[in-house]
Amino acid sequence: MNYNSDFRYDLKLGQLGEKHLSNILSNKLVEVKTDYKAKKTKNIYIEYESRNKPSGISISQSEFYAFILSNETILLIETKRLKKLCRKYFGTNRDIKGGDNNTSKGIILPLKDII
Repeated sequence: MNYNSDFRYDLKLGQLGEKHLSNILSNKLVEVKTDYKAKKTKNIYIEYESRNKPSGISISQSEFYAFILSNETILLIETKRLKKLCRKYFGTNRDIKGGDNNTSKGIILPLKDII
């Protein structure tokens, strides 16, 4: 995109962005996860199994995931894309047990993969 100092151009561009986000959030299911440690660790834990049963992203009906990383930072990603990003780590050292008493399984997904 080329630089443009015209306010009307910037306003139209901003309004397009607002409309796009509104379309995403309007009548869509959004799974919201809060992880204040993610900014420090640079990873997010994505659960897919708990107590030997599918859970988390495996059974989610959401169209989007929103990760609240701080009061100022929220990442929004399509669930389909998030699943695809997680699959490449399945069965690797990023596929770990976690949760209460290590009864869950999940992927430690690098934030850089999402961003």
